[in-house]
Amino acid sequence: MLEFTDRLLGRYTRLLDALSGLCLALMVLLVFSNVVARYVLNSGLTISEELSRWLFVWLTFMGSIVALREHGHLGTDMLVARLPAAGKRACLALAQIAMLCVSWLLLSGSWAQMLINWDTEAPVTGASVAIFYASGVLMGGSAIAILLRDLLRTLLAPLSEKDLVMVQESEELAAVALRHEGDSSTGAGPSATTRR
Repeated sequence: MLEFTDRLLGRYTRLLDALSGLCLALMVLLVFSNVVARYVLNSGLTISEELSRWLFVWLTFMGSIVALREHGHLGTDMLVARLPAAGKRACLALAQIAMLCVSWLLLSGSWAQMLINWDTEAPVTGASVAIFYASGVLMGGSAIAILLRDLLRTLLAPLSEKDLVMVQESEELAAVALRHEGDSSTGAGPSATTRR
């Protein structure tokens, strides 16, 4: 069952990754077109600011979902790293339960705001403001699904010491760890960073 949900969540986050790239490309196009229109035609694209702001919010939430799935969020493991395996597992389960509660608050609050603003029109595009709040619904619902799967894995599956720590201490250490995993999976031995 966990393998099936892993594959399903993997496909889902790849789709969100692609959509995030599309949002970023559209944002760049809108902002660049607005700048060119202001300097060349002496008039801006009024739709550009509103749409790029909405795209940025959607991009941020979709990227957060992907980072949650890949355990890419930054944090500190100074205390947890010193605990025995049982302590690490307990801390991981407590952290996942706390994040489930916060994700539920995000989902329910965004859902309420989406319903409240369903008939409210955005000032420039005239689109429903509910679209803006739907990004929180997507984030909350997706986070709950990912965290439930992670919590079940924490409680039921045997995990290595490395899997019991959910955060990355820094972006540089995360990049080194990813490079090392890639080298070991291809059989290339230690990476250039670890050979120094």
